[in-house]
Amino acid sequence: MAKRNDVRPIIKLRSTAGTGFTYVTRKNRRNDPDRLTMRKYDPKVRQHVDFREER
Repeated sequence: MAKRNDVRPIIKLRSTAGTGFTYVTRKNRRNDPDRLTMRKYDPKVRQHVDFREER
């Protein structure tokens, strides 16, 4: 039986620092229906910045 990906889609998180660095993760669509924003490490600028979900 196939796994349902409706609830947890794969998303890309792109850095707001303009470096083009991305993280790939999954999110729960029921808990976070809006675009996700996380503070993560960007190795190109060597600091923590906001990463926003792109579609």
